[in-house]
Amino acid sequence: MTNEFAKAEMLSVLDEVQQQMRVIARVQRDRAQLTATATIRKQVTVTVNADGVVIETKFGSAIEELTYPEIAKAVTDAAQQAAADVSRRGQELMSTLRDRRARLPKLSDLVEGMPDLGAAIPVAPVVSTAPPSARERSTTESDEESKALRFTDVEAVDPVERDRGVTDSGW
Repeated sequence: MTNEFAKAEMLSVLDEVQQQMRVIARVQRDRAQLTATATIRKQVTVTVNADGVVIETKFGSAIEELTYPEIAKAVTDAAQQAAADVSRRGQELMSTLRDRRARLPKLSDLVEGMPDLGAAIPVAPVVSTAPPSARERSTTESDEESKALRFTDVEAVDPVERDRGVTDSGW
């Protein structure tokens, strides 16, 4: 009796996984078609694709009224706004997929003693939109993590100079 229940449960899960694959394919197709456009100061318009890559930049007829630094800032701001918009719309498309995935049992629910691997997935940090020379980029979380991973109970060893050729006896 238990075996029949397990088979029925597994078939149900496999059917849901197949449906999920169809939804993934549709979401990927729809996402690939996304574009977003932002206009700054009515002079600079930037369009990005679903990956946030600039695919078109247009300047208004009075662009010469702006200085080069103003144009550069307007292009950057427009690209960032368009990228944020296309990212938000992509996340909206993914919400259907996340809802379906949340209804599926976890592997730890199906296999006794299996740890919940989803809980171990690290959360991606927020990506900065600041310029490369900005102060906020001077210290990153990874710098802090690398300090925490430094070993202090080590012994310094002088490197041994040896011939590193293929005829070296260390081979």
